[in-house]
Amino acid sequence: MFTISTLILAFYLIAFALLHSLLAGTWAKRRARQAFGPGGMRWYRLFFTIIAAATLLPLLYLFYLFPGQVLYSVPAPWRWGMVAVQAAAAFALAKTLLEAGPLRFLGIRPGSGEGNGQLIVRGIYCRTRNPLFLFALVFLWLTPVMTANLLVLYIITTVYFILGSVHEERMLAEEFGAAYLDYQDRVPRFIPRMRCTYPETEVKARGKAGGPGGGVPGSPPGSESGSESRSSSEPELKS
Repeated sequence: MFTISTLILAFYLIAFALLHSLLAGTWAKRRARQAFGPGGMRWYRLFFTIIAAATLLPLLYLFYLFPGQVLYSVPAPWRWGMVAVQAAAAFALAKTLLEAGPLRFLGIRPGSGEGNGQLIVRGIYCRTRNPLFLFALVFLWLTPVMTANLLVLYIITTVYFILGSVHEERMLAEEFGAAYLDYQDRVPRFIPRMRCTYPETEVKARGKAGGPGGGVPGSPPGSESGSESRSSSEPELKS
């Protein structure tokens, strides 16, 4: 069932995750700030986006070359039910990205790079702390045709999202202190609540020296100070 191509894909995925985790972490941001200054940090998110796209393209090509053995294919009408839920997840994903501001999310419209922002909780973020991760996982796991290589991709991606959310929220807790810890206690990590019971919140960050806060591996890192944006799984950050 699993072949050499599966191992190649697995190693590439792990390397992909490690690279993005490194670039999204405070160590890399601190080094970038030391090298390029606050002005250069305005473009850190765009740099991250370019690296993400450049390293994603070889992965897509590998899946094109090695689709893998088919493990199962869901027949109709169940297939169409899965596709319908996938479409709903894709719509929710796109809506959340649009609310975050796609130009700022991608780094095309940079912030000031000063690293002081606000924690803003509103919309879907009062129901789940990681909506983009949630919608992406729903979309992936409801794929009606599963191959061995896709299964490896989905398992590694799921672990990556879970660990990435833990890493990101640790940084956000350091940046926003008790306000974010209270948010963590009251809003679930992934499984959303039906009702929004968390009030709309705006809390000023402590202003760490590490640069833009709250980065997530696999997505543009955190907020760019001086801009209004959201990271892939965190409440909106702006300054």
